[in-house]
Amino acid sequence: MGKVRELSITLKNNKVVYSPGELISGEVRIKVAAHLNLKAVKVNCIGSCGVASKANDTAWQMEEQYFSSTLAVVEKGSLIAGEYSYPFQFLLSATIPTSFEGLFGKISYRIKATIETTRFSKDYKAEKTFYILNLLNLNEINDIEQPNIASVTKKFSYFIVKSGTITLTVSTDLKGYTSGQIIHLSTAIQNQSGKDIGNIFASLIQKVTYKSKRLIYDLRTIAEVEGSGVKSWKQAEWKEQIIVPPLPQSSLHGCNLIQVDYFMQVSVRSPEVVVSLPIYIGNIAVNSPPLTPSRQTQTTPAAVIPTAPPAEEVGAAGYQPMDSIILPTKSHSQQQTLSHHAFSYTSGFEGDAGGQIPGPRLCISTGATVPYYADGPVVADLTENTLILPPEYGMWAQPYDPPPTYEESCSSANSSMSAGN
Repeated sequence: MGKVRELSITLKNNKVVYSPGELISGEVRIKVAAHLNLKAVKVNCIGSCGVASKANDTAWQMEEQYFSSTLAVVEKGSLIAGEYSYPFQFLLSATIPTSFEGLFGKISYRIKATIETTRFSKDYKAEKTFYILNLLNLNEINDIEQPNIASVTKKFSYFIVKSGTITLTVSTDLKGYTSGQIIHLSTAIQNQSGKDIGNIFASLIQKVTYKSKRLIYDLRTIAEVEGSGVKSWKQAEWKEQIIVPPLPQSSLHGCNLIQVDYFMQVSVRSPEVVVSLPIYIGNIAVNSPPLTPSRQTQTTPAAVIPTAPPAEEVGAAGYQPMDSIILPTKSHSQQQTLSHHAFSYTSGFEGDAGGQIPGPRLCISTGATVPYYADGPVVADLTENTLILPPEYGMWAQPYDPPPTYEESCSSANSSMSAGN
């Protein structure tokens, strides 16, 4: 580095994660090998968001700045050979969003230190990244503790002249979860046709919307479960569990360029029937007691009373009354994790509210989420926590039509229920 042997930034107590409205403080350390003339030593605290049109690109097409404060810790003068330390502090804005790093953009916070030298001499620069966590309290969302239910009925044709209907009724025990909690998923399937339907799939999906010159949607399948198909003239019930892995929170309050949403999507691919349930991922769990058998019974949707088959199917060869069966699971992307956690929970494990599984309090991870908190008090010293990474994501192709919004899903569910009545 020439005359400057060291230029570094140290945050107080090695803290890396801060809350909106908090005071961030530290010091700039300089080690000079020889006499150095300078114009100033400045410290700049910056918070901003950038969105690009290409994956992993930093040539932002859209940007927004949350704050930029500069402090001159040394005015014009000179430094002789030796070591120096200059303190600084900044008050963070109370409305800044949580840090986020995604495929097409990021929300980042950093402190920059610059030694501005005299004319024809080069400047010296150093940078330190820190993270913001703007907690999402699920208890502040209306009806978050209520079961999440949606139903879809689809009519389809087969064997050219014949037709039938499939009804999917899907529910989750809550509308919001924190990382480490279990999503209890229940699906009722009615196959009112003479044709067997294909396997059923349930997926936890993350949708990130980037607002560049055009909207860009990044869909990722976080976890997927596959259940068996349903025979003709049968109704079946399928219950499964998905553990919420380390994930960035839903919504990014204070950011206008990046939006994060989550869905539980249940689908039959032959014929094609899809039900989407919007859910929230937050930092503070819903204040509810652990699920008990009696509560599970209350939150499971009532069994759908089978109706008579379509008129053209009555008397068809092979017709039999609709028997109810329990649908087996064929595969689960979280099988190892569930075998250690979710299954022990169902056999009597008493965890935190909503089936919380004990986990690390802090995780700074790469790619999709920085930072992540599971449960417990905020601890900002990275050295006291175990570093864990989010699961491997399966990448979906960018869709022409994004999944429905929360309001659209609610309207669709209400329309289906009205039509059924």
